[in-house]
Amino acid sequence: MLEEAEEIGRRARRARLRLGMPQADLAAALGKSQGWVSKMERGLIELDRVGLLNQVASELHIHPNDLIGRPYSSSPAENQWQVAAASILRELRRYDLAPVFDGTPRSSVVLWQDMKRLHRLRDAAANVAILRCLPDLFREARALAEVSAGHEREEAFAVYAVCCKFAHTAAHALGHPELVAMACERAAWSAQLSGDPLMPAVADWMRVWDMWATADWSDALALSDKALRSVQSEYDEGDPLALRLWGTLQLRAAVSAARAGNQRETEDRIGHARAASERVDAYVGAPVYDRHSLTFSAGNVEVHSISVALEMGDQTKALAINRRADVAVLERLPNSRRSHHHMDVARAWLWDGNRDKAVAELEKAERIAPQLIRNHPIARATLRKIVYAERTATREKLIRMSDRFHLDG
Repeated sequence: MLEEAEEIGRRARRARLRLGMPQADLAAALGKSQGWVSKMERGLIELDRVGLLNQVASELHIHPNDLIGRPYSSSPAENQWQVAAASILRELRRYDLAPVFDGTPRSSVVLWQDMKRLHRLRDAAANVAILRCLPDLFREARALAEVSAGHEREEAFAVYAVCCKFAHTAAHALGHPELVAMACERAAWSAQLSGDPLMPAVADWMRVWDMWATADWSDALALSDKALRSVQSEYDEGDPLALRLWGTLQLRAAVSAARAGNQRETEDRIGHARAASERVDAYVGAPVYDRHSLTFSAGNVEVHSISVALEMGDQTKALAINRRADVAVLERLPNSRRSHHHMDVARAWLWDGNRDKAVAELEKAERIAPQLIRNHPIARATLRKIVYAERTATREKLIRMSDRFHLDG
């Protein structure tokens, strides 16, 4: 892992040379100096912001996963998730063919009950377990759509669409770009057939995430606004699912704006998301089943506030927000979101020069969601920076000691 930064730099250099692009041209496109590009290619600079990583990959016309070598090589046992991913891809490719399913599919009500297990796995960041569940669910939902009509058929397609969302999230976490792209396409297809007025906006929410890979920040904002307009009337009426969707779309927009370097837009979007979270908290009525699997709350707004501050390079603001945050609210977040939060705080402390606190936060993140954090490029970059800094500090300490002992090497 310590050589990973050098390998990322070599991949960037090879991609640049394949394009016949001078270092100076890449530097100009990134808004950096030629010296910065030279150091990055030699592994002396970490790409420790997702926006920066995606921007470099975009200018080199490669996928970010190609730049960082993801999915990372591991043991055969740890690679078994790719078997499940291949099965899901097979189901998604044959989406418009008669499903291969033995017996009679269960009702949509029963399938939605099954989906609750996927929600729990998502909250625990158990992405491999999610992928293993999905092939059978895709087949059964598609079979139900084939043999039913009316509302039941629409609900079958709604289940299929949310299965696509789970596949999309897990594929992003594990690093499988083909599954990411196909899950997003099939989500859009099934959302239109679902009869759920909010589901197409959920598919757009997924597409925004994919636009980040190519650093299309303006398009990501435009798509977020398109999705927001499509659910505005339901949001205004106070529909509890629309409140969650509208808020989480604003958080997507905030991240896009932050990566574009637009601070005012970022703050506006966070403000809109906070207003939505207040409406969610103020809701009075029957318990609402979050069928779209969009975890949205006041805590979610706070951790995104920290994340976008870091995307704009402001660790002082990120740490200040973290100090003010209500710990009890953050503790109610699912493991997947809490681990991301601690990873972000680790980055903030590292940039602030406190390696001990950075290590402590990274350890918290790993304890909460080990699979997610060990496979996350920013967590890996943060750990590498800490290790390199420790090595440098130790080396300098030994040199000073050698001088005191009058050792001449």
